[in-house]
Amino acid sequence: MSRRAKGGVDVLGFLFSLVWTAALLALALVVFLVWEIHRPGPALQATAFTIERGASVMDIARQLKGRGIVRDVVVFRLAAKMYAGEGDLKAGGYEAEMGESLRSVLEKIEGGRMKLLPITVAEGLTSAMIVDILKNSEVLTGAVPPVPEEGSLLPETYMVLRGTDRTEVLARMRADQQRVLDELWPRRAPDLPIKTPQEALILASIVEKETGIASERPRVAAVFTNRLRQGIPLQSDPTIIYGITKGRPLGRGIRKSELERRTAYNTYFIPALPPTPIANPGRDAIEAVLNPPATNELFFVADGTGGHVFAATVQEHNRNVARWREVERQRAAQAAAAP
Repeated sequence: MSRRAKGGVDVLGFLFSLVWTAALLALALVVFLVWEIHRPGPALQATAFTIERGASVMDIARQLKGRGIVRDVVVFRLAAKMYAGEGDLKAGGYEAEMGESLRSVLEKIEGGRMKLLPITVAEGLTSAMIVDILKNSEVLTGAVPPVPEEGSLLPETYMVLRGTDRTEVLARMRADQQRVLDELWPRRAPDLPIKTPQEALILASIVEKETGIASERPRVAAVFTNRLRQGIPLQSDPTIIYGITKGRPLGRGIRKSELERRTAYNTYFIPALPPTPIANPGRDAIEAVLNPPATNELFFVADGTGGHVFAATVQEHNRNVARWREVERQRAAQAAAAP
């Protein structure tokens, strides 16, 4: 029987040619798809995006296309079918790098590798200063929250998703400070002159402002504890400054008139703690005031190297102060002689 139909057409040859063409087209499509999935993406800069819970593959594809992270929604949908199972694309906040491939972006979403960014709050900042940090952060969103109570926030580095609400971060700081207090307060030393967790925060905030050297915190805490036990005013300059500026840098030395001004924060007069914390203390400062070392020291003064020198008697302290004044005089003379 002839393979040629009427008119001389080779039917089998035609079908073979059709199948071969279709196979070549399919192969070309696969090659194109693999190339499109793995080649550098169109993002011109690092771009954040958020996948909402319950978003479909097409919802995700449209968002990524709209943000310039992928070129084509259909290609993304096909890639998701190839490389991720149904429901494997996880909700959360992500960041696509400049030129990141579709495949790499898809792996991030499938693996839930969310982009976390640091918000760093140093020990000893006031609550108003911390709110300023949140306000000025380009990572966070939402309204600027009211300034919370002094001392109620835990200084720390917080890892957040881009777009996190400022109020949420502040609530986390407050919860973390309360958690630290709840953990450390029951383990406090017996017979402390501080009787409540709030008093512990007040004293810890003064310790935090008096020294930036971690190893000195317990010793400074011991000095203030000894003074409180004996009814001696703390004589802490940072409390004076808080009474003047609410903790903002004074930018100059404390004037004699300010030392003599009888305010609730002037610890040169009141033989007790001021009414509130003067900053937000970190965990180490809180732990130092709750478990201070046993010493007989009542004084400390700067030693000229960034630290302090401690003393048990007023005579010894006066000698230390004289040495510090000499350091100050030498520095002033050097500054005056400098060109």
